[in-house]
Amino acid sequence: MKFIILLFAILNLLSAQNIRVAVAANVSYAIKDVISAYKKENKNSNISITVGSSGKLATQILNGAPYDIFLSANTSYPKKLYEKKVSNVPPKVYVKGLLALFTTKDFNISKGLDSLTNPKIKKIAIANYKTAPYGEAAKEALEKLNLYNKLKPKFIYGESIGQTLIFTLKAADVGIVAKSLLYSKELSKYKEGVNFVEIKPTLYNPIKQAALLISNSKEATNFYNFLFSKEAKDIFRKYGYIVDD
Repeated sequence: MKFIILLFAILNLLSAQNIRVAVAANVSYAIKDVISAYKKENKNSNISITVGSSGKLATQILNGAPYDIFLSANTSYPKKLYEKKVSNVPPKVYVKGLLALFTTKDFNISKGLDSLTNPKIKKIAIANYKTAPYGEAAKEALEKLNLYNKLKPKFIYGESIGQTLIFTLKAADVGIVAKSLLYSKELSKYKEGVNFVEIKPTLYNPIKQAALLISNSKEATNFYNFLFSKEAKDIFRKYGYIVDD
């Protein structure tokens, strides 16, 4: 009897559809809901995620990291990987992201980035523009308002937008983060208009985020296609992303 139970366990393990997804930090909350929705109809799927900055994940993939799908925070990293023949399928935009100014403290941030000139603000969390597309967009927005060089001595750099959020929660007075991260259940006590405000999208180039299908497996392809389904799009919208119909 024990042998039969063990045999069934092994067969179930072998039949599980393993999908490994490299996920840009700004998508770390939304992707969990997308996976949950997918597994309702695909119960045997075993989807694991690795979260990090898009730049570092792209480097890992280029060096042979065994990911099946790459969800980047921009289009350039997936495009470069495609050009290097890492994938046979061109990258495709799945969402457009937005920046937000976020604080857990009693600062008036109603003026958006101009609020950062408040002398009481001593530390500002921002993502590293060299590795994180959201950091690149934040830098662009600050430069457009002639604030980047003025505020640079106050910056605390996160290697990903996820780390930048952690710095905002624990060390900085204010942070420039992905708006999508602020819709998680963990941060539901923080309110738009009080703790965070959207940064004007006209201040930076649209943050188009592309997905790259790396594996040719049926399981990975099915989940990749699900990312562009109406159900997945509705989830991404719930997290503050702009999604094309």
